[in-house]
Amino acid sequence: MAETSAHRPNGWLAALAVTAGTAAACTAYGALVERNWFELRRETVPCLPAGSGPFTVLHLSDIHLSPGQGKKTRWLQSLAELSPDLVVNTGDNLSHVNAIPPLLEALGPLMEFPGVFVPGSNDYFAPMLKNPLSYLTGPSKLAEGKIAKRQPKRLDTEGLHAGFGMAGWINLTNRHQSMGLRGVRFDFTGVDDPHLNRERFAGWPAGSGQNASPHVRIAVAHAPYQRVLDRFTEDGADLILAGHTHGGQVCIPGYGALVSNCDLPTWRAKGLNDWEHNGRTTPVNVSGGIGTSSTAPIRFACRPEAVLLTLTARA
Repeated sequence: MAETSAHRPNGWLAALAVTAGTAAACTAYGALVERNWFELRRETVPCLPAGSGPFTVLHLSDIHLSPGQGKKTRWLQSLAELSPDLVVNTGDNLSHVNAIPPLLEALGPLMEFPGVFVPGSNDYFAPMLKNPLSYLTGPSKLAEGKIAKRQPKRLDTEGLHAGFGMAGWINLTNRHQSMGLRGVRFDFTGVDDPHLNRERFAGWPAGSGQNASPHVRIAVAHAPYQRVLDRFTEDGADLILAGHTHGGQVCIPGYGALVSNCDLPTWRAKGLNDWEHNGRTTPVNVSGGIGTSSTAPIRFACRPEAVLLTLTARA
């Protein structure tokens, strides 16, 4: 006799149970395994003046450190073995009001090297409890300066920046600065977090023009909004570094990111790509980030990363 739905009343329950079990397994994997499965991505960018030797830049972003994250701390400290010529930190270092001392401890060995930094929103405000899947509805919002029932806790941003500054790292928050490194003049410009609409482009250091000595221009921001990438590219950046996207954080294998948490196309949410604007092209490295918000501690098909860029001479 042919089977009818009356003979399998629990079939849909079984399918639901399998789906729920798969989702639970993926969530457990993302929270317990991949979130702490750190990797180093390596890239090569030909952007130095002719005749320059290789120059290494370690790009850190979205560390989101909380006290007690020993595995992340030890991995960060181990990156000093790379002996980078420069460290660039593109923000969102914190995920707890008491995270500054352990962060400075974790970055201590790396702060022996020259460095520059800009902040992200989680260097100003502690994360707030929310639905971890809310990012699927669009870029996260923070009603800064507005009356709300729930206000995020302010972090000791000045203390964080002072800790970096005492080690010699340069604050590029809406500022520019030049540094001579390995016989090359590096001109930096950076902006405050575009995700908070705080960016104010400061231009380039004096003398950073066509007639200057051999130099390279590097622009730094936390969130890679298109308006910021356009401005940096139009104003002659040779390389742009950003983070913020977490590479999508929860991705689909074989497809990639579903969201970028800004207006950046999702296929650009992680990696090294060229950005084109008004006839100019600039390489942009978007870091997939090292951590996650403490309110959404999961990664799937998107391992946490630091990026080692080897800058070489232009052809």
